[in-house]
Amino acid sequence: MNILYCGDKNTKDGLLISIMSLMKNVREPLNIYILTADITHGGKHYEPLGAEYAAALDRLVKESDADSSVRCIDVSRQFMADLPEPNMDTRFTPCCMLRLYADELPELPGKLLYLDTDIVCRRSIDEFYNQDISDCEIAGILDYYGRWFFRQRFWRSDYINSGVLLMNLDMMRQTGLLTRCREMCRTKKMFMPDQSALNKLAVKKRILPRRYNDQRKLHDDTVIQHFSTTFRFFPWVYTVTVKPWQIDEVHDTLKLHEYDDLLEEYSSLKEEMPSDD
Repeated sequence: MNILYCGDKNTKDGLLISIMSLMKNVREPLNIYILTADITHGGKHYEPLGAEYAAALDRLVKESDADSSVRCIDVSRQFMADLPEPNMDTRFTPCCMLRLYADELPELPGKLLYLDTDIVCRRSIDEFYNQDISDCEIAGILDYYGRWFFRQRFWRSDYINSGVLLMNLDMMRQTGLLTRCREMCRTKKMFMPDQSALNKLAVKKRILPRRYNDQRKLHDDTVIQHFSTTFRFFPWVYTVTVKPWQIDEVHDTLKLHEYDDLLEEYSSLKEEMPSDD
């Protein structure tokens, strides 16, 4: 199973939890690719995920399956050569856009499951991953809020959340989808740049059931839970952002104890992982 993440040095906690959740629920070798970059722009510096930490993740997945692997790929050169200048200062870090450079990396396989680093796998994703996507560029789940406000056709919800994406990289390379997305991010300022570009420019995409990217709350049939920002409307409108590694907030704010075993293992293992690279 080919998994793709993107992130910098600050995504260590999310990567560790998400990968551990995959190890618990996937019964085949995991080929995990992490795109990272060293980015300095506008006085801000994003440090890449270090080789030492990636090596520790590689050793971890091999404990469950000797054929599993974690490979960290530095895409600093590609990113700086095609800089999405108008979108470097959004509320999302530039590292979110690194997946848009996947087509330029020949070492990446033709089919990938992209996951944000605030994703937790709750059940087996074998059926989800192994579906045939030869007829589409991307397959994903409707964005919980965006489906109401952003759509290509006003009569049909088609705006997908990019936190969980099945990517047909072979077709993307043929259609030039990611090339066009990079161009859009380079020339147009957007609120959610890479997600907006993928939704706007993908010609062939498939909408999948909510349970594969539950963004609002846990359901009985949830397969993948996405700890994304949500809105609350009482006693006033406000946002709630709680990530899996914020264990106290997961318990106290979200009232969620579904992943206590996983988070306990994470807390113990975190102490053994490299602290700095």
